[in-house]
Amino acid sequence: MTVRRRHFLLSAGAATCATALGLAAGAQTYPARPVRIIVATTAGGSTDIAARLMAQWLTEKLGQSFIVENRPGGNNNVGTEFAAHAPADGYTLFMANSVNSINAVLYKKLGYDFIADFIPIVHVMRSPILLMVHPSVPAKTVPEFVAYAKANPNKISMASGGSGSSGHLAGELFMMRTGVQLIHVPYRGESVAMTDVLAGQPPVLFATSGSSIAFVKSGAVRALAVTSAARLEQLPDVPAMAEFLPGYEASGWSGLCAPKNTPAAIVALLNKQVNDALATADIRKRIIDMGGVAPGGSSADFAKYIGDEVRKWKDVVAFAGIKVE
Repeated sequence: MTVRRRHFLLSAGAATCATALGLAAGAQTYPARPVRIIVATTAGGSTDIAARLMAQWLTEKLGQSFIVENRPGGNNNVGTEFAAHAPADGYTLFMANSVNSINAVLYKKLGYDFIADFIPIVHVMRSPILLMVHPSVPAKTVPEFVAYAKANPNKISMASGGSGSSGHLAGELFMMRTGVQLIHVPYRGESVAMTDVLAGQPPVLFATSGSSIAFVKSGAVRALAVTSAARLEQLPDVPAMAEFLPGYEASGWSGLCAPKNTPAAIVALLNKQVNDALATADIRKRIIDMGGVAPGGSSADFAKYIGDEVRKWKDVVAFAGIKVE
C-alpha cells in the first residue's frame, strides 16, 4: 500500500470511527453558518443535480443553508483545486466525481492531490455507462460487435464526451479487455457527441446512462451493454458488460468530500445525514430517474472505491497512452 493511499484510508477510517461523544459535540455546534458545496462542473449535469439534492436535504435537516457553488473549468481542475485549499472547518465541501479519479493519473502536474487533500464523506451516486451503436451497425450483442470490430481494425470510430472523460476511459478499457481497435473521436460533451452518433457518424458511443437512456428507449441508438457489474434497473433487457467480460466495470460517479483535516465529528454527521437522504424513496427515485444508483455507505467504503478507481484508470491510461497538456 502506498503512503498516499494509506493516508487516504486512514483519514476515512478516522472519520468513520468518530466517537459518539465527538459526534454529539460536533452536532451541537455545526453548522453555525451557511455551508457551500463546490461543484467543479457547470450547472445542470448529474454531479450538480446530486449536489443540489443533498444541499436541499442538509438545509432542511441541519437548519443552515447549504449552497451549491459551481466552479467549472480545466476539466474539473479549477473547482477541485479551490476546494482542496479551502479551510478544513466543514463550511466548504466538495462534490467530487469520476473525472477526479481519472485526472489523478492523467495529469502530471496539478495544484492539488486528490487522494491526499480530501477526506471522502459518502458516495452519493453512481451512473453506469452505456455502450451504444447506431442502428446501421450490424451487431446486436457485445460478442457480435467484438467480432465486427476485429474484422475492421481501426476503421470504426468511437465517440466520447471528451479526451479523458469517463466515456473515453470506458471505451479504452473495453479495447484493452477485448483487443479491438477503435478510432477515438472526442467531443466537447456527451450531448454534442450524441448528436453525431444519432446521424451515424461516428457510429459508436460510450456515454453515461443518464444522458443516454431516452435515446435507447426511443430506438434511436442500440444499447449493447451497460458497463456496471449488474444490469440497470431502467434497462433490464440490456446486459451488463461483465456478463461478457467478467470484472469489467466503468461508471460515472459523484460523492461528497471535505478538505483534509476537517473534524471527524463533522464528517460523521454529514455521512449520517446523506445516508438518511439516500434511504428515502423520493431521493432514490430522483437518482434512478437520472440513470443512476445511490450507493451510500461509510466514509471508508467511499475511500476504498476511489482508491480502486484511481488504480484502474492508471492502468487504462498507460495502456492507451493518453496524454494531456
